[in-house]
Amino acid sequence: MPPHHLRGCAFLSLVAVIPSLVQSGLRVDFAIASFLGGTGLLIVISVCLDLVQKIDSHLIMRNYSGLMSKR
Repeated sequence: MPPHHLRGCAFLSLVAVIPSLVQSGLRVDFAIASFLGGTGLLIVISVCLDLVQKIDSHLIMRNYSGLMSKR
């Protein structure tokens, strides 16, 4: 298995365990802990990455060098 697959597997495993860590570490109800971790975290990250990509493509369309350019 390539190394980047192992990193992805480790990240998804960590995301799956986050609700349990929040519940035991902060002593909150599991329903609240599961709301703060797992799927919600993946959705927030996905939306942020999509937003940055759309902003960058809009700036490139306007002949701007982009957000990710090296200076």
